[in-house]
Amino acid sequence: MAHIHLEDGAFTIFWVGVWTLIAVLLLVFPLLKLGGRNIPTRKLAIASMCVAVGFAIFQVEIPVFGGIHINLTPFIGILVGPSLGSLVVLVINVFSAAIGHGGWGMIGANTIVNLVEVFLGYYIYRAMRTGVKTGRFTAGFGAAFIALAVSAFIVVGIVTASEIQDSTQTRDETFRNMLVLAAANLVAAVMEGVVTGYIVSFIGKIRPDLLADSERTEKDKAASRAKEGTPNV
Repeated sequence: MAHIHLEDGAFTIFWVGVWTLIAVLLLVFPLLKLGGRNIPTRKLAIASMCVAVGFAIFQVEIPVFGGIHINLTPFIGILVGPSLGSLVVLVINVFSAAIGHGGWGMIGANTIVNLVEVFLGYYIYRAMRTGVKTGRFTAGFGAAFIALAVSAFIVVGIVTASEIQDSTQTRDETFRNMLVLAAANLVAAVMEGVVTGYIVSFIGKIRPDLLADSERTEKDKAASRAKEGTPNV
């Protein structure tokens, strides 16, 4: 879905530094939350699988609208939580840059985009399940679509603000062209929302325990953490 595929040199060093710094600051919060805690082995195993699956699916391009792909980043947030999910998408972006799927200088910007998807995916899903009391498909679809729609416009903002070196386009022209890409990403968001909804529904039928952290209220989570001595990651 929303992912900046520009190569190294597209952004100036200044903007590469800006987005990298913002990404590092955003990652401080999940790292502080995870630091010094005993993370359940099962959670680490699931997070590792999310890295493998997420990295693989990042590389599969669907030949429509000039080429789009599914990220499953909102689903990653739903499955492993926002803290571990943040580290998962960071690793995926590093691995992707290593094989040329976006430049090394894009890791910071792409991490920002994917962090938004992970956090919104988790919190919107939880709100729809525990607050609005919707079904799993509806919650999965809504969480993925909203998260990806927001991230699509964040990509527009990042590229427009940074500008592309050696491009003859003005910022206004870049913004208008990026809006066309954002519209295509909204269509892709619907597709990924449907996929996420079905995956969540399937997991809910065969292994509902994997969705327990995303479907419990804050009161239930606090009681569980106090009993087990483990963080909500």
